[in-house]
Amino acid sequence: MAHSASPRENARRTADEQHYGEHVFRPQDEGEGDRIDLGALAYDATTTARLRELGVGPGWRCLDVGAGTGTVARALLREAGAAEVVAVDRDVRFLAAEPTPGLTALEADITSDGFAPGRFDLVHARFVLMHLPDPGRMIDRLAAMLAPGGLLVVSDAVDLTTRDSPENSFTSTMRAMWQGLHDTIGTDVTWVPNCPRMLGTAGLESVAAEIHVPPLVPGSPINRFWVETWRRARPAMTATRLVDEATIDDAVRCLDAPGFHGFSPGMLTAWGRRP
Repeated sequence: MAHSASPRENARRTADEQHYGEHVFRPQDEGEGDRIDLGALAYDATTTARLRELGVGPGWRCLDVGAGTGTVARALLREAGAAEVVAVDRDVRFLAAEPTPGLTALEADITSDGFAPGRFDLVHARFVLMHLPDPGRMIDRLAAMLAPGGLLVVSDAVDLTTRDSPENSFTSTMRAMWQGLHDTIGTDVTWVPNCPRMLGTAGLESVAAEIHVPPLVPGSPINRFWVETWRRARPAMTATRLVDEATIDDAVRCLDAPGFHGFSPGMLTAWGRRP
């Protein structure tokens, strides 16, 4: 009997075909670099503070996976004093736009069996594994790229739209976004709370984790990031039938309303060291 693919397998297959996001978040689309930078403005301070507290500093050789516009990679060089940062992404046009001493832009598919950029003191991946098939396997692969004593730091999104969340257009729109991205490009955040356990399974030691949950403030980078993300993902979101265009429009208005109170999806950061 022929195997019938499950919806999850079909979503992952679609992700493979679309290179993990290019169907929705295409680097060549106008404003995509600005959208990525809005996310960086919301999360970079938390990321770089954690990396400093973990001891990342002068002389370190670092791999930044899914580097986007390169804000974390450049901070590692300019603020932490890293000796070298290899910044890898599926498309490096944003990285190449600002050449930086010590920064090597590497265009590659990190899921490819041929991806072997070397050994590093730090391997960092933020908002990457949630879009890829088999995050546990990817954590194993990234951990294998660490030099002895090296540090793996992984951050991904935590969905806060639980059954106890207030029912309003914002939570409905967020739920539709996660479902729509899952259906189209394979995004899956359900595994993220298990990330620390996965790091331990990969053989890392001194594993720990923290969650950062940004408040939603009108005009803030995180609010603007979600507006731009929803704009690109609208067809996928409405296709879920969880929301219609009017609901998304109302959610956008909520993010601009001074009286609206809410929180962005969280960012869970987990880390561990190779023995």
